[in-house]
Amino acid sequence: MSNFARNPKQIGNLIRRARVQHRWTQAQLGTKSGVRQETISLVEKGTLSPRISTLLAILAALDLEFQIAPRTKFKFTAES
Repeated sequence: MSNFARNPKQIGNLIRRARVQHRWTQAQLGTKSGVRQETISLVEKGTLSPRISTLLAILAALDLEFQIAPRTKFKFTAES
């Protein structure tokens, strides 16, 4: 299971996965992060590209951090 995200949908999936691991509802994450539940929902769906401050608040509430790393190259094979 990859923790790399290259687009809003992948970021949303990682946030959803972390929220579920905490056994929190979207409303609970919203309260802990100071972000509306509706915004949490849109971020998790990947339909909203939030401000960096909003994203950082959500990640901090989940005890996660944002890291920047060189992009890895993916080779396509017959099995991919």
